[in-house]
Amino acid sequence: MQYYSNKLKALKDILGTNAITLTDTELIVDKKKYLIVEDVIILLDPRQYPQTLKKRLALQHAQEAFIAECKEGIQYSFGDEWTRFPYILPEHKNEFKLYFDIVNINEYADKRVCDLGCGIGRWSYFFQPFCREIILLDFSEAIFVARNNLKECSNAFFFMGDIEHLPFKYDFCDFIFCLGVLHHLETPALTAIRRLKPYAPSSLYYLYYALDNRPAHYRYLLATVTILRKVLCTIRNPKVRDIITTVIAICIYLPLVYIGKLFNLFGKGALVPLYEGHKNDSLHRIRQDVYDRFFTGIEQRFTKKEIMTLTDTYSQVTIANTEGYWHFYCLR
Repeated sequence: MQYYSNKLKALKDILGTNAITLTDTELIVDKKKYLIVEDVIILLDPRQYPQTLKKRLALQHAQEAFIAECKEGIQYSFGDEWTRFPYILPEHKNEFKLYFDIVNINEYADKRVCDLGCGIGRWSYFFQPFCREIILLDFSEAIFVARNNLKECSNAFFFMGDIEHLPFKYDFCDFIFCLGVLHHLETPALTAIRRLKPYAPSSLYYLYYALDNRPAHYRYLLATVTILRKVLCTIRNPKVRDIITTVIAICIYLPLVYIGKLFNLFGKGALVPLYEGHKNDSLHRIRQDVYDRFFTGIEQRFTKKEIMTLTDTYSQVTIANTEGYWHFYCLR
């Protein structure tokens, strides 16, 4: 209650109602109660709570989950990933600059922005000094890691919620960014982006690209990797996942990065897969990326042409041609 006691006016605006009451442990919205746990407002139905949250609340015998097995797998994988890799790294600042290169950050100085699928809050961490308020939302336990990473931040709101079922009013914020999230959902990512249109006048997204601007051998390699990923994502044992992550990072990623550096002496580094994306990364950052890529059950990919079909919904779609393909800015 202490953290949100001076934020009631903003919460009323975000949720689109004046019927809000704040207690020490709950946010009551139109008679509906949402638990507050360590400054995180839990928007999920109790049956959607991750197992770790149930244990935290001593709800081991809560009702059976009604979410699909696939969705529960997503919740588990990303909750486990970001509690395993909880730190904001120097590489994240460079990646932030890369993803937001087509956004005029300074224009949000007096505005509210939202980080959907925030993970450990690494993008919000760098954005929050440039805005009036920032909302972080994640479906998994990662939201508690984000709260810790932004513990010095006083203008943030933390929600555990489902990106596909937001209880927020339309235009609850001025700008949404959702980076590396929607391509892991069952819902087609472009459909999800169209559904998010009413919530903010401008938005920034990053979706896995279909390697449509790469040589053919990239796509052949991806086909092989996809088969491996579909097998590995079924593994739940944390120790086994950790071993596999380290082996792939050291035996595949690092050698390719070093080969890419050699090729780059002749200006051909881009021919080597993984080189451009990881040439300046630490082993810790590479291991996190390996975990992200190989332990998720769903991976949607899109061509630049497919992304441009969003012009049927948005007045302007601007796709960056820099690394981080494809990240793009949508204007309603």
